[in-house]
Amino acid sequence: MKIYLILILFAYILKEAFKYSVLFLNLRHMRMSGSTIPPEFKSGIDEKLLNKTKEYQTEKTRFDFTVSLFNNVVVIMFIFAGLLDKYNSWISTLNLPFLVSGWLFFTLLSYGDEILSIPFSLYSRFKIENRYGFNTMTPRLWVSDFVKSLLISTVMISLLIFSAFFLIQWSPDYWWFWVWSFLLIYSIFIMYISPYVIEPLFNKFTPVDDESLKDKIVRLADKGGIHFSRIQKIDASRRSRHTNAYFTGIGRTKRIVLFDTLLDTMSHDELLAVLAHEIGHWKRKHLVKTMALMEAFSLIALYLSFRLVQGNLLLILFNIRTDTLFVKLLILAFLSGIITLPLRWLMNSFSRMHEREADRASFELTENTEVIASALVKLTKENLSNLYPHPLYVALYYSHPPVLERIRYIRSLSR
Repeated sequence: MKIYLILILFAYILKEAFKYSVLFLNLRHMRMSGSTIPPEFKSGIDEKLLNKTKEYQTEKTRFDFTVSLFNNVVVIMFIFAGLLDKYNSWISTLNLPFLVSGWLFFTLLSYGDEILSIPFSLYSRFKIENRYGFNTMTPRLWVSDFVKSLLISTVMISLLIFSAFFLIQWSPDYWWFWVWSFLLIYSIFIMYISPYVIEPLFNKFTPVDDESLKDKIVRLADKGGIHFSRIQKIDASRRSRHTNAYFTGIGRTKRIVLFDTLLDTMSHDELLAVLAHEIGHWKRKHLVKTMALMEAFSLIALYLSFRLVQGNLLLILFNIRTDTLFVKLLILAFLSGIITLPLRWLMNSFSRMHEREADRASFELTENTEVIASALVKLTKENLSNLYPHPLYVALYYSHPPVLERIRYIRSLSR
């Protein structure tokens, strides 16, 4: 079976090499095409800012490549150099109950991943983001966020692991269905409690104090058939100067959240254009459609996992001496990362279709293409977004259509 393990390693390296080639193809495309300012951005971007954007995107790309290369070396060493086998055997020698063993197996791996990511997170935040004027976070706040995130993720992972392995133990033949059902209920539960329990642990949410803006937002939401409990602003400027706005929660917990950085840079009409896009997502039920597609994939994946862990094929392929369900599931997760690359293209295509529908809804609600275009120009300018992504990179990694494509599409709606 050694030849099969070599083939799997080759497939993994080939997949990563393809990703890197697309990454640098996108960078090369930006350098070659990005020397001129598009007509749509003449009023918002000058040559100096365009060069700054290219430098920012170039540095981020090189950094992403370094991080990915490091992670791949760690994965290859762990999976293919015998470390996974030793780790699995060590967990087994502890002779812990099934649920505790599963929890320890995956929690320690999660902690290891968090620890390895620390230097990269610090460099990205305090070097790259600082250099381009985005970072406003202090080291003390970074530590606070890291500790809170670690504690919250521990609680959430523990709940997931104990519940999933309890269901596996309780129903050995149908656990794939019960685990899927639990994950569905769990995800909905998190969407309900997150605005009240999790998000306030990191940010301060306060009512938007501009009564004129609030009235305009309420009228816009009513026009779109959306009802929400609150309009709030978030103190995003404590961490970054990036701008955004979003809806959060479901049911009675729905609320509109505006970054304070967005409020500082956009006019009322531009803010309404941004929110009209988000309202479009709710109006077209994009969240429900995306969840339905994801849950369908999840159910199929869990059933296939159930079938594949029945025998010892995975253990033999990866030279694992001790038979545990935990190591089989981890191997399956690794293999899925190789074979599901086309699904990334499919899901992003699905997402870009939704974004186009939301842009159309934004036009239908505001009936002002120039304000929508102006808002997109400002978002691009404030976030130093790439104006010239390569089409292949867009296909694989963009959940939104490129901004130039969006502006031209929106303007075409009024013709």
